[in-house]
Amino acid sequence: MGVFEYLGVILSVIMGLGVTHILAGLSKTIHHRKTVKPYWVQALWAFNVLVYIVTIWWGMFWWSGQQEWAYFQFLLLILYAVLLFLSASLIFPWEVPDDFNFEDHFYETRPWFFAVLALAWCVDIPETMAKSDIGLRDLPDAYLAFAISHIVLGVVGAFWSNKTYHKIYAVSWLVFTLGYLSVTTLAQIAV
Repeated sequence: MGVFEYLGVILSVIMGLGVTHILAGLSKTIHHRKTVKPYWVQALWAFNVLVYIVTIWWGMFWWSGQQEWAYFQFLLLILYAVLLFLSASLIFPWEVPDDFNFEDHFYETRPWFFAVLALAWCVDIPETMAKSDIGLRDLPDAYLAFAISHIVLGVVGAFWSNKTYHKIYAVSWLVFTLGYLSVTTLAQIAV
């Protein structure tokens, strides 16, 4: 087992717990479907976080080319995995009781959820730049604009409870993220 495989186990476990929490939250919602009040914005954010975690987990593979590791590199990756797990744990409560209102839950946890997402993007920047600096992955052209816009929109989401903003942001996050991933993936295939 190489160093990356060894270090990657804990990263995969933490991010896997985030995926598991989202899927368990969805399952609990289905089980309580007759008594809970779902909210499509919260459900879409659960899907968005699922996409985010899976994408970052996939992106961690580039680190497999790194032969020598510094402790602080590993701490950065652990911090990233922890933030992704926290975003998953904030979008769904640990328990879904009967008569649970997901809209109320979303707006009550909104400041924490979006602050964690914005912080995750703050960690993504040095993580992505480090991969580029050591030659593991080329930096996509629009990366910095993409990451900074996610930070700004997340901070706005943390401080502003406007429901129209949150509806538009939930949809646009998914559209822009999938669009960005499509463009950057196609650029890598063409190289």
